[in-house]
Amino acid sequence: MTFTDEWEKLHWDEVKLSIYSKTHHDVERALSKSKRDLEDFKALISPAAESYLEQMAQESARLTRQRFGHTIGFYIPLYLSNLCANACTYCGFSMENRIKRKTLNQDEVAQEVMAIKAMNFDSVLLVTGEHETKVGMNYFRQTLPQIKQSFNYLAMEVQPLEQEEYAELKTLGLDAVMVYQETYHPSTYAEHHLRGNKTDFKFRLETPDRLAKAGIDKIGIGALIGLEEWRTDCFFVAAHLDYLERRYWQTRYSISFPRLRPCEGALQPKSIMSDKQLVQLICAYRLLNPEVELSLSTRESEHFRDNVLPLGITSISAASKTQPGGYANDDQELEQFSISDERSAESVSLAVQARGFEPVWKDWERGFTSI
Repeated sequence: MTFTDEWEKLHWDEVKLSIYSKTHHDVERALSKSKRDLEDFKALISPAAESYLEQMAQESARLTRQRFGHTIGFYIPLYLSNLCANACTYCGFSMENRIKRKTLNQDEVAQEVMAIKAMNFDSVLLVTGEHETKVGMNYFRQTLPQIKQSFNYLAMEVQPLEQEEYAELKTLGLDAVMVYQETYHPSTYAEHHLRGNKTDFKFRLETPDRLAKAGIDKIGIGALIGLEEWRTDCFFVAAHLDYLERRYWQTRYSISFPRLRPCEGALQPKSIMSDKQLVQLICAYRLLNPEVELSLSTRESEHFRDNVLPLGITSISAASKTQPGGYANDDQELEQFSISDERSAESVSLAVQARGFEPVWKDWERGFTSI
């Protein structure tokens, strides 16, 4: 059994109708419960819940402080390559875009590691385009041990791999993998993934199953907000999380909220999500699941990130560069997308502290268990 079996039981149009049919009574019932289910989540992300945002935010903040205290985890993406063998309409790395291509060699990786360490980070997300021949397992076998020497926690966001490959990477120091379905709507998925291995919807959908079976410590999931109707896509993320936690209860999970950002190719979002609606979604995930980690990247603005921080977020990126070699040699022609919050890591840290939170530079669980 994989999540595909669960996904096939859920029909997009029926889920969408159910969400938009939720009433104020449904929202109030969901808010009154101490343990919420997926039907409650539908109510909390519905248009009917928008007038209850203050109540949702207060409860979300309370649940987050109860579980995670006043700590905010810090991580930074390290882009190793912008080579890609996929044609995707929304990504600056798409093979059809005429940008400069680069894959970091060992010396260049070392320079990036030094630059990141100088900013105090100890949790790194390795990112590449999806190019299995030039940036595949052989490259990872060479690169992961080199980087792991310098960092406590190592995550990856690369092409989906086989279970045995994830198990091998775990022995080389891999702790977490982020794999976003982009959209759970199959025809929309096909519309935006035109060529390459990423056209295989089912293989990507089942990646978290392979990760959990390989024993990876933490799995990050999410949808690219804007490709499809956001409420329905985000419900499928919640259903995916619910399935994973029931089946692979020993694994930790995180959810991210990437909204489409400007990039080479300039796709216009199909579904616009306002800042207020993103706050609603963050709070809804927290009310559904007090244990899940919620991450917010530099895609979002400085103002938004600072103000939403107390409401449910547990980890953030800072000082991000979205191109290979971005920390040692900032060449913007190589970037995947434009970031919004351009502050330094130190500035973000000071802003976090000013709001009464403690920045945590290494993965919180590893940090506590090592004491």
